Amino acid sequence: MDLTEKKLASSVMYEGGFLKVLKDDVQLPDGSTSTREYLTHPGAVAMLAILDNGQLVMERQHRYPWHQDFIELPAGKIDAGEDILVTAQRELLEETGYVAKEWIHLTTAAPCIGYSDERMEYFIARDLSHQGSQLDEGEFLEVFELSLEESLEWVRSGKITDSKTIVGLFWLEKVLSGCWNAP
Repeated sequence: MDLTEKKLASSVMYEGGFLKVLKDDVQLPDGSTSTREYLTHPGAVAMLAILDNGQLVMERQHRYPWHQDFIELPAGKIDAGEDILVTAQRELLEETGYVAKEWIHLTTAAPCIGYSDERMEYFIARDLSHQGSQLDEGEFLEVFELSLEESLEWVRSGKITDSKTIVGLFWLEKVLSGCWNAP
């Protein structure tokens, strides 16, 4: 069965600094038509940075759309034409002050398939050394250490609700327990 929806027309509803909102007229598999509204996004990376003591490097950051602070993995958007590993290395240094000697790409996930083409690239970063953070202008966050076990308890209890962080932590748990091999 072919489930493909074919674009008939497209219009830009909004274009900002890195997000664009589109409205497309589409033909559905049965021949009828509908509209699809969605965001285009350059993609992002999330890092599971593991310190020599086994703790994870985590962040607490205020997220304006929700008007609250969130506990998250270090992460950031991919710049146009930038290699995803270079993005991960840049973002880890900027946000946390750490550089890593070992990098393992875990997976690519699609965090919001119903309304965005965003992709999230996950990396494990090991053999860390601290060189000092270099936050972007207007970026404010707290960096701290947290064990994988406690972070998973925070997911269970609702203290961690950010989906990119939950996905990354569950992947890391599977890899470190030996259930899954890192690619």
